[in-house]
Amino acid sequence: MSQLLRQFLPSSDGWLPIWQLVVASAAVFNALQNYTTLKLTQRLYARAPQLVNPLQARAFGTWTLTSAVIRAYAAYHIHEKAVYDIAIFSYLIAFSHFTSELLIFKSCKLNGPVLSPFIVSSLSLLWMIIQYDFYVSQV
Repeated sequence: MSQLLRQFLPSSDGWLPIWQLVVASAAVFNALQNYTTLKLTQRLYARAPQLVNPLQARAFGTWTLTSAVIRAYAAYHIHEKAVYDIAIFSYLIAFSHFTSELLIFKSCKLNGPVLSPFIVSSLSLLWMIIQYDFYVSQV
């Protein structure tokens, strides 16, 4: 890996900080697409695409951008308990949102667009819980 790229990556041990940065980067793309088009968000809420309007998409984009900031910050401050906890909660909120939209509100269907946030949020949540003592106790 080039020295130039390496200087911008988190310096903490393990892959979790890099993962946080990857997820944050993907979230920035997702947020930007929510500001520019309804198509991908309508695919996410495939059982109720008529409820996806420009205002809802921008609000969802802002929520996603906020999550990206939290996770990017966590990538570089992974040993700080408060930051780590907030990042965990950001994944729990995302998982809860998509679970409720799938099972309670029924605006989502189990397809590719909704599987992605389920996989990312659940794996990240589990990974962060398992690695909690490794990262937080290294203060």
